[in-house]
Amino acid sequence: MEFPSFDHLNVWRECANVRVWILFLLLLLLKSDVCSGSDYLVGLGSYDITGPAADVNMMGYANTGQIASGIHFRLRARAFIVAEPNGNRVVFVNLDACMASQIVKIKVIERLKARYGDLYTEENVAISGIHTHAGPGGYLQYVVYIVTSLGFVHQSFDVIVDGIEKCIIQAHENLRPGSIFVNKGELLDAGVSRSPSAYLNNPAGERRKYKYNVDTDMTLLKFVDDEWGPVGSFNWFPTHGTSMSRTNSLISGDNKGAAARFMEDWFEQKDYGRTDSVVFEDDALPRRMSNIIPSHHDNHRELLELATSFQSPPGRPVTKTSSVAKRVRSAHRKVGKRRFVSAFCQSNCGDVSPNVLGAFCIDTGLPCDFNHSTCGGKNELCYSRGPGYPDEFESTRIIGERQFRKAVDLFNAADEEIEGDVDFRHAYIDFSQLEVTISDQGYSEVVKTCPAAMGFAFAAGTTDGPGAFDFQQGDDKGNPFWKLVRDMLKTPSREQIDCQHPKPILLDTGEMKKPYDWAPSILPIQILRIGQLIILSVPGEFTTMAGRRLRDAVKMVLTSEEDFEFDDIHIVIAGLTNTYSQYITTYEEYQVQRYEGASTLYGPHTLSAYIQEFKKLAEALIYGEPVEPGPLPPDLLEKQISLLPPVVLDATPLGVNFGDVCADVPRNSTFKSGDMVTASFWSACPRNDLMTEGTFALVEFLQEKDAWIPAYDDDDFCLRYKWSRPSKLSSRSKGTLEWMIPQGVTPGVYRLSHFGAAKGLFGSIHHFTGSSTAFVVA
Repeated sequence: MEFPSFDHLNVWRECANVRVWILFLLLLLLKSDVCSGSDYLVGLGSYDITGPAADVNMMGYANTGQIASGIHFRLRARAFIVAEPNGNRVVFVNLDACMASQIVKIKVIERLKARYGDLYTEENVAISGIHTHAGPGGYLQYVVYIVTSLGFVHQSFDVIVDGIEKCIIQAHENLRPGSIFVNKGELLDAGVSRSPSAYLNNPAGERRKYKYNVDTDMTLLKFVDDEWGPVGSFNWFPTHGTSMSRTNSLISGDNKGAAARFMEDWFEQKDYGRTDSVVFEDDALPRRMSNIIPSHHDNHRELLELATSFQSPPGRPVTKTSSVAKRVRSAHRKVGKRRFVSAFCQSNCGDVSPNVLGAFCIDTGLPCDFNHSTCGGKNELCYSRGPGYPDEFESTRIIGERQFRKAVDLFNAADEEIEGDVDFRHAYIDFSQLEVTISDQGYSEVVKTCPAAMGFAFAAGTTDGPGAFDFQQGDDKGNPFWKLVRDMLKTPSREQIDCQHPKPILLDTGEMKKPYDWAPSILPIQILRIGQLIILSVPGEFTTMAGRRLRDAVKMVLTSEEDFEFDDIHIVIAGLTNTYSQYITTYEEYQVQRYEGASTLYGPHTLSAYIQEFKKLAEALIYGEPVEPGPLPPDLLEKQISLLPPVVLDATPLGVNFGDVCADVPRNSTFKSGDMVTASFWSACPRNDLMTEGTFALVEFLQEKDAWIPAYDDDDFCLRYKWSRPSKLSSRSKGTLEWMIPQGVTPGVYRLSHFGAAKGLFGSIHHFTGSSTAFVVA
């Protein structure tokens, strides 16, 4: 038997080494493929945009008496960025705000361009509002939207612009290889039609195509980091942010903001393996238990003795960052990993109410008139009822939880992976005089949109928040007295009256230019594409049927071309995006002139105009062609007028410190889940410091016998901060904390603490804190 020579052995060794290196390189390539997971970079971010919690009118109901005076829970801007490693990218920002604002977007884009150059522009950035009616107003630039807030409120504007910029920066810095999944499911009990008589005016054949008179599908995106796993979710579902009523004065994200808070807290516990503390019972709030709260004492007497040793201390000064340091939710859940971000985005909610029990007369308890939503001819008596009626907080929780539950189901089951190009198209359109070609069964006609105008039924409000005086929904005539009042401001031309017919014009806002524009004329429209997901960014509130027509028209364009990769595409409408121009109804709904039709600014052909222009964007998207950018909207920031008086001085009674308790928790108190614990403190105007990424209110838990750790803050649904003063000109004020103890709370010793900032005689700001007497939760 011959043995190979050493030379042959060396050759074999060299060949083996080569084969090993080739195998190693192949494994590296495979590992790289596994790690990348997809062709996307994904980043998410979130930042506090809670505005002034005092003195500022709430945006949404246009109720001059609805002035902010505290916080239900905080408002946030949440963003995702999806980018091709060497190609396009898109940004979507969801605001816990009533709507997007043109001037806000203009200034955000200016900041992004200063930081990133042309990476982020008005074309690939979408900013959308959830339509809460419980956020501070004054941040839009057109006169009609800031009348009730006494003009422009720079503090409202600044915190929103800052928060959007910071959440986009976070998302940009968090960009990492990841995958995206999409899922869709039906949610039946979170919205009802508030204008069914207008919906019934749509063609019967069209209505027969749909089972319900509202859209019931929720579409959800699940974002998965290749290393860290799931990092966030965004979903779109239509229902109004009007669970909180027109008399509420606490800043709140309403049902969608609540759903986002519930889902982020759910995932935090799920990620920590604390699924046992997530409650899903029908009568219990989905809750977050602080992950640092230790096991409790079993001896109730021992707890009472311990609590008794902690009486309310005097208020004391603290640093500006003290409340930030006390935040319950840390920005980093794990080293190197950002917190989970969940957004519940708005869609075609124009005629969809979360008050699912229906509309009833408050004097008789009977259903309101079907066509006019009146009670004995008066619209002021007709109110819709949420599922927690008469408790608006409970209604908000229930509708929020229903969206949260559906989102969790979709999130857990999401298995359709997003694949394909990232792309976008954007254009500015002058809707005040746009020619629209309407084709029907071979017949073609050219019509025009009109300068903006609001009808008489606009002033009637809706069943979610009725108006005043003798206005009614469904009014296509108007009345002589209010026409005289209208003419004192601006008499509409005969051409405008004919163009807007059958809408009787109450405010001819599109032709009112003093002191500056009352309503927008130039509007942005935008399509974002992420693989088989198409987002239609619309600057207003589409009704159910209007949204269906728009989606169908765009889908027909996209799926009629063989070059488009996907036949089974997902198209969502992102309502109230990039700016605000009120409502968009169908032509048939417009004829009825309920609130939504009266608020369709640009006349009966508004929807046809949107469909025409979005089809152009869709065609450009398919063929990779650019679109004409269109005329730029005005920047009216320098023209803004503000009549909101500043904070002059904060004071307390002689011998009293800021932060001192003025109404304490009773000594030797024991509470249980479902109880309300209350304490009041000598405080100062919350406009002095918005406590951004901090808190005005805190529930603290006693760890061992001497360390107080944060358990709940004013970003929790269960803790409310209420601010009050004895009169409008008084320099004295109080801050009241109300903690509704959630189900399953860890038993132990707790106390309530308040943070604030007082303005001195010469304008200096002094931060302070105070705490209540301790108490036991059994």
